Amino acid sequence: MRILVVGAGAIGGYFGGRMLQAGRDVTFLVRPKRSAELAEAGLVIKSPNGDVTLKRPPTVQADKIAEKFDVVLLSCKAFDLDDAIKSFAPAVGPQTAIIPLLNGMLHLDRLDDTFGRGRVLGGLCAIAVTLNEDREVVQLQPMQSLNFGERDGKLSERVRAIAAVMESGKFGAVASEHIIQEMWEKWVFLASLAAATCLMRASVGAILAAPAGKDFILGVLDECSAVATAEGFAPRAPFLQRTRGMLTAEGSPMTASMFRDIKAGAPVEADHVIGDLIARGDAAKVPVPRLRTAYTHLKAYEQQRG
Repeated sequence: MRILVVGAGAIGGYFGGRMLQAGRDVTFLVRPKRSAELAEAGLVIKSPNGDVTLKRPPTVQADKIAEKFDVVLLSCKAFDLDDAIKSFAPAVGPQTAIIPLLNGMLHLDRLDDTFGRGRVLGGLCAIAVTLNEDREVVQLQPMQSLNFGERDGKLSERVRAIAAVMESGKFGAVASEHIIQEMWEKWVFLASLAAATCLMRASVGAILAAPAGKDFILGVLDECSAVATAEGFAPRAPFLQRTRGMLTAEGSPMTASMFRDIKAGAPVEADHVIGDLIARGDAAKVPVPRLRTAYTHLKAYEQQRG
């Protein structure tokens, strides 16, 4: 099975690297600069789950794609989705399965419109990973998982085949029969964390220490959950219990990656993660005042950074 990983940044580099380490047929679609870095230093992974340096990992640039791949693993940011689609489109054939790891749901419509719904699986990952100054992939915590599956819930033969390959990477790959429910739950958690920490410009622990901080965070979670419920994907009780526990842990240093992007002056996924939830809430007549305030804050930030 031939796998094309779009990008060799933190997420793509980690999951693709682990499969390559296991001897799988993995190629990274990269820009010229990243291709040169990988050719010189290799793909370096530093992780609590084991370090590895993969010398001269297979790479290809968009204008050099000459054949089709069985699987495309897509882990770009939402604001880079259109460029990513153009770059990997030549690699998509009649039997190609695309596994997007983006947050939210809006990207599914864009991919469906371009490649057809039948080629697009659901997917999500949970991992704390970054690129350091030396362009090495650094995993910050042992936690790691990658869930994917058919959006109709069937455990198809192609999903079974992909699972057999991904399981060799030992990063917690799961072929899910409930992938859309799981994507919604991740979205609820991520949007709650992002809206709260970005709006307050503070960690969960700092917000909880402020007057009415706990009420605010749980109020954001309630709004996100209400939108998911209106869409037919009510968050399940175990998920809500875990999420409330994480969002009310006193002294927690946890922040959303979107907050860290703001501190770095980087682009943010305001429309994809928060704006789309508001649009769905408005369509279902679900009030989302806290989300709306957070979204205004994010859009003002985007205006400031130009």
